[in-house]
Amino acid sequence: MTFESLGISPALLKALADQNYTQPYPIQREAIPAILNKKDVLGIAQTGSGKTVAYVLPLLMNLQNIALSQNRYVNILVLVPTRELAMQVSEVFYKLGKDLPRRIKTMAVYGGVSINPQMMRMNGVNVLIATPGRLLELTESNAVHLSGIDTLVLDEADKMLNIGFQEEMNRIIALLPKKRQNLLFSATLNEDITAINQILLHNPLVIKIEPEKDYFDLIDQLGYFVSEERKGPLLRYIIKSQDLQQVLVFASSVYKADAIADKLRKNGIKATAIHSKKSQGARTEALSKFKSGDLRVLVATDLISRGIDIKFLPHVINYELPRSPKDYIHRIGRTGRAESPGQAISLISPEEQHHFRIIQKKMGKPITMINSEGINLKGF
Repeated sequence: MTFESLGISPALLKALADQNYTQPYPIQREAIPAILNKKDVLGIAQTGSGKTVAYVLPLLMNLQNIALSQNRYVNILVLVPTRELAMQVSEVFYKLGKDLPRRIKTMAVYGGVSINPQMMRMNGVNVLIATPGRLLELTESNAVHLSGIDTLVLDEADKMLNIGFQEEMNRIIALLPKKRQNLLFSATLNEDITAINQILLHNPLVIKIEPEKDYFDLIDQLGYFVSEERKGPLLRYIIKSQDLQQVLVFASSVYKADAIADKLRKNGIKATAIHSKKSQGARTEALSKFKSGDLRVLVATDLISRGIDIKFLPHVINYELPRSPKDYIHRIGRTGRAESPGQAISLISPEEQHHFRIIQKKMGKPITMINSEGINLKGF
């Protein structure tokens, strides 16, 4: 099957070719025709499976055939959990839609930066990608109106619908017209999504793309049994002894992320932390340097990681385990993408061993474990 056979227009086919997209992924093959036909969609597919393109392409096509929004009334609203993901989605809309015969104005809005420039640029926006908090600030200031929304997209729907966003999401949904197209995309299916399915979606097409049998085979998973006090030296030992050059390290808190990055820098490893307490400028700069290879180690929290999309990221290290198995899958799914192999390493303290066994059981795949007691960490 080709993108052309899915009904994609010549201008978008050219943009796809420019971005080296050759053939559609499974989620795209199923979602694109449904979205073009204005159906509601619940799409579940693994990280790195092409979910963003699956909704961007048909939405750009649909915008060619409807009355575009005027003034501060928006046609399409895409809600995302993080600033980084907002920028990433906006970039996909821009790259794929830049040569369309009908100009589509796309804008990403998020907190952490001044609201005034966003308010001034809002006029004539057709596609708005937003984090919930900043969107509500803009609606309260009458900088944007949601009563004309034709399509609502929830990207990373599992995060958008969890308890942390519940109040904001309820307020936003109350501002939307009842008659609209709804698209929910996520890497994992949980009770939050199945419950909201009954509220938001009308007779949806449910697409669940199971990971191919060899998906995790692209990821070399390795674990180290290690005491909590030896985790820092072991992390530095792994990076230095294996000469790892582009490493995404996961921590469970802002404090821990900062502490890990600080220790790495003090030991001669170029590293920085990226999390919700950093300014937007600092986050954007850190991510840019990491993607370009100018930064060796990026230490991230789980929520921020949703906006880190690097096709050929070779190494992910879990300094601490996430709370849930699905977050573990999100983490390791940052590597082993685009059919390129990657390595995911987990540092497991005695307190984490039981939780790690649960994660392995959920994944259905044993992970090779190494006892680090015999590793000399002196000097690291």
